[in-house]
Amino acid sequence: MIIGRLRGEIATVGTDSVMIDIGGVGYVALAGARLLSRLSPGDKAELHIETRVTESSITLFAFESDEARAWFVRLQDVPGVAGKSAMAIMDAVSPTELMDALAMGDAATISRAKGVGKKLAERIIGELSGKPPPMGRFGAFAPHTSTKETEAEVPAATGSRSEAVSALVNLGYAQADASRAVLAASRNNPEADTSALIRAGLKELAPS
Repeated sequence: MIIGRLRGEIATVGTDSVMIDIGGVGYVALAGARLLSRLSPGDKAELHIETRVTESSITLFAFESDEARAWFVRLQDVPGVAGKSAMAIMDAVSPTELMDALAMGDAATISRAKGVGKKLAERIIGELSGKPPPMGRFGAFAPHTSTKETEAEVPAATGSRSEAVSALVNLGYAQADASRAVLAASRNNPEADTSALIRAGLKELAPS
């Protein structure tokens, strides 16, 4: 059985893990410090889960969004990036920041993660820059949602940007060029939806 999502009440919060109670069963998942800092016992929460099964154990990794979980998986496609390093990266940077870093070749942002040096950060950029972003469990990024059910929903900026990049790639532009164009467009108008980002991205790509 592969667990993909858990919704229930936070039972305990540890230094590197969280226990969530669902129908009287406590599930323990590893999590980054940023997510853990937002959780407290008694909170109603929804956690996106990546399940890793080996011959000797079943390990759950918890994330606040499906984007973060998908990037956690994608990062481990890079030689030398194991689960611990991938978790550290997703704890240090958001999916949006990681997309920006890959588009701009910004190794410094990635190397903010604990235990990730400059060489590994540069390898990640070399392996992943210019490639389409990872997809969610159902073929597209799920919208950003708050970990606490009582909090307001956060706009899905990453989803709009990834959709705009995909649209530009479908029009024949290189992935790296499309990513840079949409990044520039989103910086000029952070509230832009997918259609607006596509239009602005096309302007960025137009010959000067």
